Amino acid sequence: MPAARESLLDAAYTALVRRPWSAVRMVDVAAAAGVSRQTLYNEFGSKDGLARALVRREADGYLAGVDRALAGYSDPRDRLTATAEWTTSAARDNILVRAMLTGCWSERLPAPALTSVPSTSAVPAQRRADGPLPSPGDFVALVRDRAVTSLAGPGTPKSDTADLARSCELAVRLALSCVAAPPGEGGVADLVRGALHRQGG
Repeated sequence: MPAARESLLDAAYTALVRRPWSAVRMVDVAAAAGVSRQTLYNEFGSKDGLARALVRREADGYLAGVDRALAGYSDPRDRLTATAEWTTSAARDNILVRAMLTGCWSERLPAPALTSVPSTSAVPAQRRADGPLPSPGDFVALVRDRAVTSLAGPGTPKSDTADLARSCELAVRLALSCVAAPPGEGGVADLVRGALHRQGG
C-alpha cells in the first residue's frame, strides 16, 4: 500500500509543521490522509513507528537531493558547491532534515532513537524504518562517500582519492556550519568555492 503510506507520511509531516509532535494525533493523521486509523496502525504499528518512518523518509529525500546535486554539473567544484547549497536549503526548508543534520532535536519534534528497534512489521518499508537511523556524523560520511564515488574516475590513484575525500568532507562540513550559522553575502557557495580553491580541490 505505498500510496497510502506516502499519504500518511505527508499528513504526518504537515501536522508536525503546524503543531508539536506530542500534539499530533494518529486519528487526525489518518483522517487527513483519507484512510482509516486501522490502516495507519497496520502500516506503522504505533506513533513511534510513524515517527521513525517519517524521519527515514526525510533522510532518504535529503540523500536523493545530494545525488541530484552531484549529477548536475561537469566541474567537480560546481558539484560540491551544489551539494553544499542543497544541504543548507534542505535544512532551512525541512525541520526534520535540520534536526538530523545537526543533532538538535527540539521538544516540538519526534526524537526516535538512532539505534534499531525490534520490528515485527509485515511491511518491508517499516522494517527498514525500524533499523538504525543516521546520526549527524553518519550523514557527513554518507555525503562524503557519495561525492567521492561520483567525482573519482575509474583508476583514480589512492592518494588522489584520499585528497578528494578530504575536499568532499570539507564541503559537507562547511555546509553544516552554514546550517547552524547562516553565512552573509555570497552564501555557502562562496565559502565552499573559496575553501576548495585554497585547498587545491
